[in-house]
Amino acid sequence: MKYYSLNNYAIQASFREAAITGIAPDKGLYFPESIPQLEPDFIANIENYSNVEIASKVITPFIGDEIPQDKLREIIEETLSFDFPTIEVEKGIYALELYHGPTLAFKDVGARFMSRCLNYFTKGENKQITILVATSGDTGGAVASGFLDVEGINVVILYPSGKVSDIQEKQLSALGQNITALEVDGSFDDCQDMVKQAFLDESLKNIRLTSANSINIARWLPQMFYYFFAYKQLKHLGKPLAISVPSGNFGNICAGLMAKKIGLPINHFIASTNMNDTVPRYMDTEKYQPSTTKETLSNAMDVSNPSNFVRILELFNNNFGNLQDELSSHSFTDKETLQTINKLYHEHNYLADPHGAVGYLGLKKYLEDHPDYMGIFLETAHPVKFPDSIEKELGIKIAVPASLAPLLAKKKQSIAIKSYGELCDYLLL
Repeated sequence: MKYYSLNNYAIQASFREAAITGIAPDKGLYFPESIPQLEPDFIANIENYSNVEIASKVITPFIGDEIPQDKLREIIEETLSFDFPTIEVEKGIYALELYHGPTLAFKDVGARFMSRCLNYFTKGENKQITILVATSGDTGGAVASGFLDVEGINVVILYPSGKVSDIQEKQLSALGQNITALEVDGSFDDCQDMVKQAFLDESLKNIRLTSANSINIARWLPQMFYYFFAYKQLKHLGKPLAISVPSGNFGNICAGLMAKKIGLPINHFIASTNMNDTVPRYMDTEKYQPSTTKETLSNAMDVSNPSNFVRILELFNNNFGNLQDELSSHSFTDKETLQTINKLYHEHNYLADPHGAVGYLGLKKYLEDHPDYMGIFLETAHPVKFPDSIEKELGIKIAVPASLAPLLAKKKQSIAIKSYGELCDYLLL
C-alpha cells in the first residue's frame, strides 16, 4: 500500500515512510492510494474471530509486507491488551467504552500501535526521532504512556495551560525520562499551529521530526478496530446501526468512516461536537469557516479547525451529497452536556464523561427520526478525568482507579512557553 499527500497526489510514501515522517514533504496529510475491501464472509462470521484476529485482518492491507505477520500480530496483541465493552444504557442505546486502557482514554490504541510500529521500523538506527504532538487533553497522556522509554525516540508534548484536567496534565507531564511537556499560554489550536509550523521550518530540518497526533496514519488507522469490535458485540440484534462519535480533531470518526468504506456495515455516523461547531455548520451550509476556539467542559474537543476533516472529504471524493448521506453533525452546549450527565446518572444509572454525554446527545437527535435503528455512542475517556464538572453536577465523589495512584503521587514537570520561537529554542537545544 502506498500513501499520497492530500496536497499533491504525485507525492507518495510507503507505510513505513509515512509513519516515520508523520506528514508529507509538502505538509499534506497522507491518505491510502486505494481502499481495500474485506470479504463479505469475514463480516458475516465476525463473531467467530478474536479481537486480535479482527484487527489483523483489518490493518494488514494498509501495511502489506512492511511488517512481518508474526511481528504485526505481536504489535496488535500488545496494543489490544484490554477490553472494549458495549454497555446497554437504555433500550436500543449502547455506550462503547474505550477507556479501559492504561491512560483511561480511547487514544491508547492508536498511541500503542504507533509506538510499536516506530520501534520496529527504527530499531538499530543511531539517529533519534523527536515526536512532536499537540494535545487538547487525552492525546498527550496516551502518547506519553505509549512511547515511554522507547529506545531512540524523544517525545515533546504541547498542551494549553489551564485547559486540561489535573489528571490529564499529570499523565502527560509527570513521567519524565524521554517525555517532555511544554505548557503553552494559549488554546489547543495555538499548540497545533506551532506543531504544523515546526514541520515547515527549514531551521529544524536536521531534527528528525514526526507527529503522533491522528494526522499520522499509524495512529489514525488502528482506530478502525473499535468499530469492528462494537459491531461484533451487537451484530446478533439484527438492527441497522448508527454510531455517534464525540469529535474534536475528527481522527476517530474518520477512522470509523474508513471502517465502513472497507466493508463494515454501519448505517450512519454522527459527529457530535461541543460549541466548537465548524463541521456542524459546514454540514448545514457547505461552507468551512473555522472560528475562534471556545473553552468547554468537553475540553478534548475544543478544536475549531479539525485536521482530519480533509481526510473525510477525500473519503467521499469531495462530494458533499454523498457525505451528507452517511454523516450528520450536531453541536451542543455545556448546559446540555451537564443536563445529560445528570440524566444518564439518575435515570439510567450510567456515569458518563462530558465527551460521552455529547455523543449521547448527538445519537438521541439522530434516533428521533430513525426509531428502527439501534445506536452506539462512544465513551472516550474515564469520568474520573473530569471531576470538577461531574462531581459538582451530581454531588458525588468519583473513585480514582488504583492504576492511577502511582502517577498522581508524582510531580508535574513542564516548561512554560508563549511563542513558536520558544518551541524552536527548545527543539534546537
